[in-house]
Amino acid sequence: MKYRSAFDIIGPVMIGPSSSHTAGAARIGRVARTLFGALPKRAVISFYGSFAKTYKGHGTDVAVVGGLLDFDTFDQRIPRSLKLAEEAGMEVEFLVEESITEHPNTVKIQLSDGQKELELVGISIGGGTIEITELNSFKLKLSGANPAILVVHHDQFGLISAVTTVLSKYQINIGHMEVSRKEKGQMALMVIEVDQKIEDHVIQELEALPHVTQIIRMVE
Repeated sequence: MKYRSAFDIIGPVMIGPSSSHTAGAARIGRVARTLFGALPKRAVISFYGSFAKTYKGHGTDVAVVGGLLDFDTFDQRIPRSLKLAEEAGMEVEFLVEESITEHPNTVKIQLSDGQKELELVGISIGGGTIEITELNSFKLKLSGANPAILVVHHDQFGLISAVTTVLSKYQINIGHMEVSRKEKGQMALMVIEVDQKIEDHVIQELEALPHVTQIIRMVE
């Protein structure tokens, strides 16, 4: 992971004692909220490694829930997020996991509202920098720091080219892109980080492409 500036190392403006355990956790929660698209009815939050050992003392629990409530890292409401989540009707369960993960600051977030479900795994690298490493069992690498789209699609020849052609048509520059699939010819996922906001009409054009089943848009 390369840091873009000294502020990435020093850490962001934040509530809490630790940029990795608090600010990073809040950002992971907020990315999960963005991808889910609404306030979930239920959130199961599983901590691994150092997160599992120190989450209460470092405020990782309130930070993740604050992110799920769409609070930024500096939001003064984060210390009260558990109470605010209860008032908003969101049920929260915390689990401490024993299994060893590749990164010590790892959290798995499972969200549901009775109609849809989402499972996300994120890591907090330090200085408030994060990566989303798994989404609904798809492996990926998403920083959450730039505008991005996630394209859920059937694994078909020519579809990657069709998506990038639409982006090129509107002079949208791709900063990072990766593709993963569960099995050949089955469901697949494109993760595309770009340098500028993607407008609604571009999203609609992408959604109209054959074999595309869903477009999830993230903004910085």
